[in-house]
Amino acid sequence: MNPLRWSYRVSFLAGFLICVALLGFALFAEYHWGMEPCPLCIFQRVGFMVMAVFFLLGAIHGPKAGGRWFYTGLVLAGALFGIATAGRHLWIQSLPADQIPSCGPGLNYMFDAFPLAKVLKLVFTGSGECAKVQPILGLPMPFWTLLWYILLSILAIRATLQRAAPRLRL
Repeated sequence: MNPLRWSYRVSFLAGFLICVALLGFALFAEYHWGMEPCPLCIFQRVGFMVMAVFFLLGAIHGPKAGGRWFYTGLVLAGALFGIATAGRHLWIQSLPADQIPSCGPGLNYMFDAFPLAKVLKLVFTGSGECAKVQPILGLPMPFWTLLWYILLSILAIRATLQRAAPRLRL
């Protein structure tokens, strides 16, 4: 069962299952370890959700040629959003204590009180709760999400570029 020989459908199904497992782990960390997600963490979850949806749709549909690039492009759009969010999160966590922005309102309040463009600006500006480092295996959570976004992007591209194995005709 060599992952480098998996078909497009199997690779996309694996991508879907990995995204679901990562989202499950995030919920486990939130509810069992008490790691309260900041707005940037929630946006990183959205990136995985987008990827999971299009990994699943690509696995179910199993398109040929250009159709594969359609699903891969949508998966990569979710990954790029996640990479940008995780990168910003890591940057905020690397700031010296005197340069960390003050804590802001919760994400629910922001969506109720402000238009979407203002919410996005406020979230990506960051806040004090986003600067809190909660390591897992010695590394901050945004580092792990960044790593998974990159690995899942490689999986999607590799699956799309892989040609179908020739069939033997008898």
